[in-house]
Amino acid sequence: MKNIFLVLICIFLLNACKKEDHLKNSKPVNIDYTQYVNPFIGTSKMGHVFPGATAPFGMVQLSPQTNFEAMFNDNGTYNSETYEYCAGYQHRDSTIIGFTHTNFSGTGHSDLGDFLVMPTTGDLVLDPLKTNDSTKGFYSVFSHEKEEASPGYYKVDLDSYNIKAELTASERVGFHQYTFPKSEDAHIILDMVYNVYSYNDKNVWVSIRVENDSTVTGYRQTKGWARDRKVFFVMQFSKPFKSYGHKKYDPVQYDGFYRRFKQDENFPEMAGKNIRAYFNFDTYEGEKLNIKLALSSVSTAGAIKNLEAEIPHWDFNKTKEETKEKWNKELSKIEVTSLSEDDKKSFYTAMYHTNLSPILYEDVDGQYRGLDQNIHLSDGFTNYTVFSLWDTYRALHPLFNITQPTRNNDMIKSMLAHQEQSVHHMLPIWSHYANENWCMIGYHATSVIADALVKNVGDFDKNRALQAAVTTANVRYFEGLGDYIDYHYVPDDKSHSSVSKTLEYAYNDWCISQIAKEVGNASTEKEFMDRSEYYTNVYDPKIGFMRPKLADGTFKKAFDPMDTEGQGFIEGNAWNYGLYVPQNIDKMIEIMGGKEPFSNHLDSLFTMEIADKYIAKHEDITRDGIIGNYVHGNEPGHHIAYLYNWTGHPEKTQERVRMIMNTMYAPTVEGLCGNDDAGQMSAWYVFSSLGFYPVTPGSTNYALGSPLVKEAIIHLENGKTLTIKATNQSKENVYVKSVSKNGKEVTRNVLTHDDITSGGELVFEMSNTPFK
Repeated sequence: MKNIFLVLICIFLLNACKKEDHLKNSKPVNIDYTQYVNPFIGTSKMGHVFPGATAPFGMVQLSPQTNFEAMFNDNGTYNSETYEYCAGYQHRDSTIIGFTHTNFSGTGHSDLGDFLVMPTTGDLVLDPLKTNDSTKGFYSVFSHEKEEASPGYYKVDLDSYNIKAELTASERVGFHQYTFPKSEDAHIILDMVYNVYSYNDKNVWVSIRVENDSTVTGYRQTKGWARDRKVFFVMQFSKPFKSYGHKKYDPVQYDGFYRRFKQDENFPEMAGKNIRAYFNFDTYEGEKLNIKLALSSVSTAGAIKNLEAEIPHWDFNKTKEETKEKWNKELSKIEVTSLSEDDKKSFYTAMYHTNLSPILYEDVDGQYRGLDQNIHLSDGFTNYTVFSLWDTYRALHPLFNITQPTRNNDMIKSMLAHQEQSVHHMLPIWSHYANENWCMIGYHATSVIADALVKNVGDFDKNRALQAAVTTANVRYFEGLGDYIDYHYVPDDKSHSSVSKTLEYAYNDWCISQIAKEVGNASTEKEFMDRSEYYTNVYDPKIGFMRPKLADGTFKKAFDPMDTEGQGFIEGNAWNYGLYVPQNIDKMIEIMGGKEPFSNHLDSLFTMEIADKYIAKHEDITRDGIIGNYVHGNEPGHHIAYLYNWTGHPEKTQERVRMIMNTMYAPTVEGLCGNDDAGQMSAWYVFSSLGFYPVTPGSTNYALGSPLVKEAIIHLENGKTLTIKATNQSKENVYVKSVSKNGKEVTRNVLTHDDITSGGELVFEMSNTPFK
């Protein structure tokens, strides 16, 4: 009996220890991290983010559209004002024309804006801004005092109609709740004409079917940034409409025997290029009219499955709370203690922005539309889209390797599926919605793959990944790539942005060599390691800058390293973009004169002034994101402040990084200094706040900086936690006196991925005195 008693005590103590260990690694569930997120941050000027409702990585982004600017002027020239509406919303506006279900976050070019819904009362008006006789359109005025946003929820009063609009969303379904006044003329407008980055012929075809008195299905096909994009939907109302109709805005040359019908009123089929439909209701004072609109890339049947699976009920608050909990799950992966409430809001809003895209791109049954426009079934992965890779390979995907390794694995499998379906046999360059849009340069999916491989993230097929990367890197007709292979640089007289391409191809080739090394393919490793050195061919030692080289082997004569236009660089100049050799920083510093001259060069970059004439021709580069001649508002320079570490001056990295965080980010509507670019700008802030940054994706190393947090706890997917502490942290103490991991001093200016994923304690001792 005594022995049994002792055994029971041992079992109790063992279980208690296990429970204690579990609690150490478990994330707190009682803290509402969404309270620190302000979706309005960055909605003014250049941020190009949306404030509406969405779930983490959700297919639906249900958000207000505050104005409409056509992509082209009447004379056919580009309308620069359309750039301000990449996300459909500008905080300075006081009008809302409706709520769309698809929106990019932070991009510098755009598309989407599908299925705009607008509630109105009174006389039916079907033009958004003004009618043909110049009277008011169906837009509503609103004020920011009666507007509210938090992760997964948006609310605004539509003052023109005395309607309160509330929005929430699951991954594939947008959920609207409109509180109406008493009216016999209440309307819901479904605007299928509206597009972000619209032009006259963007809609290829629109189809709407009224299935019954409360269910509508349909689809739209557009030719825009994605030149063949199809989106299907189902729309359900919480009460029957009393009548309905539509107006068609394109001429009909032939309509077959449909001409026998009066199609514009109460006819259950609507088809054409540009259509606005309406649904009429009687409402009593304070009546809530709810709408659920589900999306699919496959079919209306797929949309219906998504709706039934995700929101089978009409409880708006239930969905709102469920989505809020999903956001808390993602945000709580990093707990931070900040110097100020403002810093905490900036951090968690940045975390929020990093969890908006890439987006889920498959139905609940795993079906999705592929790049070949056929319907595929995801096998062993979840399919994603919106790969802004020129931006996001730098920090967003490396961040995912810490906070979202399973999801990043799925994203890589999605890229490999893209390559398999591509008639070019290429990995994605910049892809969205089953389309390659070919934006920007480089083949940076190779970076995402290499970074995951060397960090042991994912179970994707390494050999298949290597084959996909090598095939991509040998498509000769892609952006001067054939010339790069032949000349060992991209000749400026044969291709635009020649220096940028040479630098980025060389880095991408280094990434392929790392993939080959992991696979054990020595010959491919050597081939692409050799190609990774081609950057040296565009360096001009006589002037100390990367410089465009012509096909005859001479450097371009008319060259200004300050100018961002026509000098061989895309969205940058030689001062910024010319410092892009992340695969061999030591050699770059050596050929540029050595450590001290290079450090002085960086000093000049941050302190000199760039004249307006040098940035006038680029909408992606503005004063909001510039410090001296350093451009933080665009991606090519995001690693630059960390380069001081390689010169023997880590104290300068620490000083610059803290300055950038304090001046280029803020918890205000103007709190992003440039396009957030699908989360890259925010990922830079998250990493830098924690005290390290992935200067070279594809390497296991992170460069040390100066943490902004007082403390951070990273809850890793492997069950471990990494606690980061900044002792003596203050606004003035920006310098790092020492760094230790689990009590052992870190003697280099780098951390490894294993330092992070093994968990434990990382301690920065802060000071107001610089230490080399």
